[in-house]
Amino acid sequence: MSSALRPFTSESVTEGHPDKLCDRVSDAILDQMLEQDPAARVAVEVVATKGLVHVVGEITTDAYVEIPAVVREEIVNIGYDSHFAGFDGNSCGVSVAIGQQSPDIAGGVNRSLESRGLLDEVVDPRDIQGAGDQGIMFGYASDETPDLMPAPIWLAQKLAMRLAEVRKENVVEGLLPDGKTQVTLLYEGDRPVAIDNVVVSTQHVENLGEGELAELVGTHVIDHVFQENGLDLDLSNTVRLINPSGRFVIGGPAADAGLTGRKIIVDTYGGSAAHGGGAFSGKDPSKVDRSASYAARWIAKNVVAAGLARRCQIQLAYAIGSSRPVSITVDTYGTGVIPEAALARVIEDVFDLRPLGIIEDLRLLDTSAVRYRDTAAYGHFGRPGFTWENLDRTDALLEAAKV
Repeated sequence: MSSALRPFTSESVTEGHPDKLCDRVSDAILDQMLEQDPAARVAVEVVATKGLVHVVGEITTDAYVEIPAVVREEIVNIGYDSHFAGFDGNSCGVSVAIGQQSPDIAGGVNRSLESRGLLDEVVDPRDIQGAGDQGIMFGYASDETPDLMPAPIWLAQKLAMRLAEVRKENVVEGLLPDGKTQVTLLYEGDRPVAIDNVVVSTQHVENLGEGELAELVGTHVIDHVFQENGLDLDLSNTVRLINPSGRFVIGGPAADAGLTGRKIIVDTYGGSAAHGGGAFSGKDPSKVDRSASYAARWIAKNVVAAGLARRCQIQLAYAIGSSRPVSITVDTYGTGVIPEAALARVIEDVFDLRPLGIIEDLRLLDTSAVRYRDTAAYGHFGRPGFTWENLDRTDALLEAAKV
């Protein structure tokens, strides 16, 4: 490897990974709650282990959801439907321990600091709802890929999606739901120029040999993604590692316990950008961990698409119970066309970053627009169909920036 080239690696996992199974169950429960009661306050976490799923958390709602039925349906739909896969949603145990949201938190969310007259702000209807917690949230965009995502995580997610696709469509017979992917790219400056190595690990049936598995996955997963990705990357020295452990028969919750919210880097930018630490799945959008992270991605993507920067990271910070962010920070890594402080003011003019503003503008409580179950695997960003991926503020940004 040339000393002038810098490696960077990102990973992804399939929907059958035990942590992702938990994310999906959490978000499926959230979807059903919000479908019946858009005002529901939901914070659901799932733990999955050998033969058993625990559902825990806090919910305040008038809705009724048969949680064990949701758990079983989602696990079976992922592909864990018999003892051959090591876990069976039809027969596993399900325990539920759900309480109500703290009334102290609810008070700050339902009636913000501004609306209680404790801050010197002119109150309008969007000032009523406060942030569900304090914290920092990040959004990022880069012109490395058509979806304005960092190339390593973008490719790793595509490999994971393709691995699930060939399993479900029996393009490669004998694959089971659990799997991981990893991509190392070589950068020249801030531009990706080559794929240094790729790792794909997939759960499989007992009688699928290592050589046959490597050939099939290499052809139908790796070759397929690299030929279809559209990026001009050098593949001449790419090293491929397929099931480097040699055997991956026992997988999913039978091999490792899963937990909601444990794949926060896979969910976002693969380590190419900062992360505030808050997970997304199982949380209704009053929790700014989720909604403000979506808003920050929406901002960053529109900034890059507008040509105001080639790379952009947005940091938002909130105080619990306050409707307005306490800070907005912009980093364009030296690629911006206007000063970052000026760009931050432009962003404040164009985007309403109060929790209720984000929820309404991104339609986060409209179940016809957003199904959180669909976000639970293969990344929350860089995939079409999510409202926070819309490029609908580029003209407004350019006008406000006078460019």
